[in-house]
Formats: sequence, structure tokens, C-alpha cells
Amino acid sequence: MKGIVNTIVVLFVLSTFSCKGDKAHSKPNKPNIIIIFTDDQGYGDVSALNPNAKFKTPNIDMLAKEGIVFTNAHSASSVCTPSRYSLLTGRYPWRTRLKKGVMAAEGVGLIEKGRMTLASFLKNQGYHTAMVGKWHLGMDIPGEKMNRDWTKPLQDMPLDKGFDYFYGIPASLNFGVLAWFEGRYAKVPPTKYSNKKKNARHLDYRIIPPYDNTPEETLANLDKVGFEIAPDFIDNQCLTKFTDKAIDWINTKKEDSKNGKPFFLYLPYTSPHYPVCPLPEFKGQGDAGAYGEFVVETDFHVGRILNYLKKSGLYENTLIVFTSDNGPENSWKQRIEEFGHDSRGGFRAGKRFVYEGGHRIPFIVHWPKGIKNPGRYWNRPLGQIDLLATISELLGAKLPDTAGEDSQSFLPVLLDPNFNYKRLPLINFGNTGQRYSITEDDWKLILPSSKKPAELYNLSFDSSEKNNLVNKYPEKVTKLTNKINEIIVNGRTTSGSTQKNDTGYWQGLVWMDEQYYTTKTQ
Repeated sequence: MKGIVNTIVVLFVLSTFSCKGDKAHSKPNKPNIIIIFTDDQGYGDVSALNPNAKFKTPNIDMLAKEGIVFTNAHSASSVCTPSRYSLLTGRYPWRTRLKKGVMAAEGVGLIEKGRMTLASFLKNQGYHTAMVGKWHLGMDIPGEKMNRDWTKPLQDMPLDKGFDYFYGIPASLNFGVLAWFEGRYAKVPPTKYSNKKKNARHLDYRIIPPYDNTPEETLANLDKVGFEIAPDFIDNQCLTKFTDKAIDWINTKKEDSKNGKPFFLYLPYTSPHYPVCPLPEFKGQGDAGAYGEFVVETDFHVGRILNYLKKSGLYENTLIVFTSDNGPENSWKQRIEEFGHDSRGGFRAGKRFVYEGGHRIPFIVHWPKGIKNPGRYWNRPLGQIDLLATISELLGAKLPDTAGEDSQSFLPVLLDPNFNYKRLPLINFGNTGQRYSITEDDWKLILPSSKKPAELYNLSFDSSEKNNLVNKYPEKVTKLTNKINEIIVNGRTTSGSTQKNDTGYWQGLVWMDEQYYTTKTQ
């Protein structure tokens, strides 16, 4: 591979950790970086992680075989927008104005102006940067519905957050404003209207022609107000188009990569999030119906990326992190009953919940030239939020105090199989009931909400969270409560100067006295 600059492909995940005083770790030169980020793919939806899976994911499994599988990795939230914020910023999403739910297709961007992202950090380190896929962090879309001027550019979007190139859609398909946006414009603007239509193969919906000329026509036809959609947009084309564009973009940067200017690609797919719409050629693959076929199709496109990297000579020094934004959608229950397939991988609950099934996600890091002793499984906690700090340490570039406040580097785990890595207390958020949890080592405390009391679990022998120990270990409850309070009011998890949260006290902090919060954050 002489003359080829290191390449990193990240399929989602990482955090901030200081190795000061530890043994130095040798590492290759700057790699290319690719983050592949799937949508609503549960821990059990990767056959390398779930021996009882009713379908196979051979390309993702190959990443596991040649890389490191992190079996205790977590998204920062159990829903879409906040987990994406944390992945890109290394900061917990509940520190922002968004305390629950997700964003619409348009609105003031959640990543505030001047906030460092993975893309802006890597751009400053000399990387080409691109995002291809689903954004879902807010955009300023010109005009208002029925009164758009599509000759005007999108603002407050990926190109304003450190990315040089953007191809994709603003949010999940059910939010509308659907078109194939490239840069700040859509070649075919979303001038038609539609909404969810019956899906013949799954219990969700489809976004398919014919489309209507006005929102009122859609209301008459579907009993739902129409959202904006381009006449050439079809839901089942997302994976193919995103992969095509990703490969095309990498191809334009291949020679630069070989000559010392690497690239970073963030590739957030729309699958297997609703609508479950596998292409016809995947019908019958696996034994979990259309959902299984959709995951198989996702795996196929991951394989396309890997095959291109091999053929182009970029594979060996490409670091691949494969992950998902949160746990599986509620249809996991139907799949267990009908097919015997558990998308949760045996964990409790799924998307939107603070239990493990809501935020423990597939997380695989693949980097042939950098990882020592590949084929390992690592079972200690870490978060997707740790990506910024990990890459920062990899490149030898210190983050400022105002960036990656909750991100801890796990780079030593990649470079040294015997490194004694310990994650600082990790916080997760469940959208249902606005519940917070803090995990330290094997202990997980779920803080009380306005409707439910606290819960305490020891995940070393109770990963399915069946045995609540809150009354048995009151000292552990107190200790973990004090730690989450400190992390919240200090505006950071890691060492450094105290930072501000974006808001004052909020109602979700029911266990914390408002005066305590106000006093500590003044």
C-alpha cells in the first residue's frame, strides 16, 4: 500500500479520553474516515452479534471478524435527532434546547453556529469532508409550504457544519420535504404532495407515486395533509442513491488521499427505519419477512462500499465504524411473535426507551492497518459520543474546552488489546417518559421521572434489566445520583473548564432541586 494515505471508515461511534501518563501507542498516519450510520437497527439485527438472527449480514459480519466488536456501546439517546447531534459533536443532546422528541424536516439547526463537529474538526486537519444520507438536525428551507422559491439555497445545513459536500434528504421520510438534494439545491424540487400510503409488505407505510398537486388533494385522497415531495422521489431508492453518491465522491478524492489529503465521509442510511421497503431483488432473503430483507439490502450496500475500497487500494488503512442511531422500532414485538427474530438482541424494550434495548446498539470498528489483534470482542461501556475525542487523539490534535465536552477517547483499545480502559460515567436518555440513566462499570441507575420511581440494575448478570436493586443498594443510588448531577451542572463529563448548558433548569430533572441547579450553574 506504498503511497496510500491511511483511510478510516467509521460506521458510527466514539468518545473523549486522555492518555496522559499512559504508555505511548504507535499508530499509522492520517487515515481516511467513513462513518456508516444506520437508522433504527437493533443490536440483534447483525448476525455476528445475534447467533439466532433470522437473516445474515455477511458484510457487517466481515467487519466484525476483521475488526473489534464493542458489545456494550450506546447511542446518547433512544431516538434519532439527539443521537445524531451527539455523534457529530461529542456533547450530550439534552444540554441543547431539544429536551425530548426529534426535529422536523425544517427548523433552526440543533448544532449551533460555531459548535465544533467531526466534520469541521477534520476539515481543519486537512480532510475532504462529505455527508451523504439523512440529516435530521434541522435546516433553513426557503419560504413556506405552498410558497417556496426553490432557486434559493438551503441554509443552516451540512455545508454550514463543516461538510464540503452534501447529498441527501433533510429528515426521516415521514417528515416530508423529500427530494434528492445535492449541495444547497434539489435538481428536481419537491413541488408535489403526498403522505403515508399502505405498505403491502409491512405494518408501516410507503412514500410512493402517484403524487398530488396540492396538500388538499392529498387530504382528500389519504385523509392526511400532504407534505412536499419531488415528482422523481421514491422511498426505496434511498439506499442505492446514497451508496452510488458516496462511492462517486470517494472516487473523486482517491488520488488526493494517496497524495496526503485524506477524506471523511459520514454516511447515515435511512434503513431499516420505516418505511420498510426492500427492493424486489431482495425478496425472500432471510426468514424475517420484509424487515429482514431490508436489513439484508442494507448489508449489501455496506458491501458495495467495502468492495470499492478494496479495488481502489484504500481498504487497509480505512477505519470503519459501523453503528446505528438507536434501538429497533416497536415492530420488534411482531418479529419475535411471527418469525422468532429479536431485533433487540435480548435486551429490554426498544426505540424511545431508556432501557438497554433503546440505546445499546451495534458498534464495530474496522481498521486493518491500525487495530491490533482484530477479531476481538470488547464488553466494557462506551458511547457513540466518544467518536470526536477518539479521532482527535488519533490525529494528535487536542480539542478545545468548548468542544466534545462529553467525549472520551477509546483509541487505546484499538491499539493495545491489553489496555485497561475505563469509561467515565455514561448518560443515556429515553424519550418515553423523559427518563435519564447513568451507567458506571456494571451499575446502571435509571433516575426517577414524574411518573416512575428510580431503578437500579447490575448489568453484569442482569443485562435484560429484570431485577430492580434500588432498595437493596441505596448507597449506590446516592453515589450515582451525585455523579449525574455533577455531570449535568458542570456542562461536561471530561476534565476541563466548566461549560454552560444551553438552557436553565428543565422539568425532566425531577430528582434534582431547581435551586441546586441554578446555584451550581451560575
